[in-house]
Amino acid sequence: MREVFGVFVLILWCAIMAGGQSKLSVHWEELTAADFRSAIEQSKGTCLLPFGILEKHGAHLPLGTDLLKVRDVTLHAAQQEYAVVFPEYYFGQIFEARHEPGTVAYSTHLQLELLQETTDEMARNGCKKVIIVNGHGGNENLLPFFAQTQLEKQHDYVLYVLGLVEPPAGGPPKKTSIDMHGGESETSKMLVTRPDLVHLDRATSESGDDQARLKLPETLYTAIWWYARFPNHYSGDGSVATRERGEFETSHWQAAIVDAIRAVKADQTSLQLQVEFFEKAKHPLDTRP
Repeated sequence: MREVFGVFVLILWCAIMAGGQSKLSVHWEELTAADFRSAIEQSKGTCLLPFGILEKHGAHLPLGTDLLKVRDVTLHAAQQEYAVVFPEYYFGQIFEARHEPGTVAYSTHLQLELLQETTDEMARNGCKKVIIVNGHGGNENLLPFFAQTQLEKQHDYVLYVLGLVEPPAGGPPKKTSIDMHGGESETSKMLVTRPDLVHLDRATSESGDDQARLKLPETLYTAIWWYARFPNHYSGDGSVATRERGEFETSHWQAAIVDAIRAVKADQTSLQLQVEFFEKAKHPLDTRP
């Protein structure tokens, strides 16, 4: 009887191991070369590039807050609708925080060149549909511009940009009105992503109030606007954050990424239009209404 039971346990263990091994990881870096080939096939060539940054987030959150949040939510979304997720990427626009310790701000040309080579390399490895998932406010202008530069020369893949996703109305009520960086919303999401790195007791040690030091018309833009308003690189009050609010906002963000993956997988038109566009671009005088 004991031998029969032992054989049963062995069979069960082998079945569990086989089942675990058959499930492909969504992490690019965790896949073997052979599994990567299968992952590209299973994802229909759809790959995600979560884009964060390294910068101060008040006195209570880690420098990699944007990076940690966006990669965590993207990984969860990719597990729901399979796609391959690129490793940590933080080479974005953050000149406005150069006065704060820990900020890593790369030159503009390097940001664009590195991002282009990264997406090109992803495509060379079978990612013919690349979705950049933005997790940093300072990239909200950079990424649409980068996407537009894809029309400079022809590519055999399509680049998509999913910008910052605003939470819908409802959910646990918010307690603050000023909440742009390191405040209630961002801290709440970090209580879901990495609560071990959140120091709520430090959240009020610096002011996140709007200093309103510029008196210019709203139609005028100047790069120093952020520093003029929030010199501590902190906007809001993270001390009032709650995990419940974080779960509400994170679940909506994850759902938006899942929807984006599904839409991109189904998209058969963008690449066709790109090919058509570049053919016409070779002979613009032949283009007719």
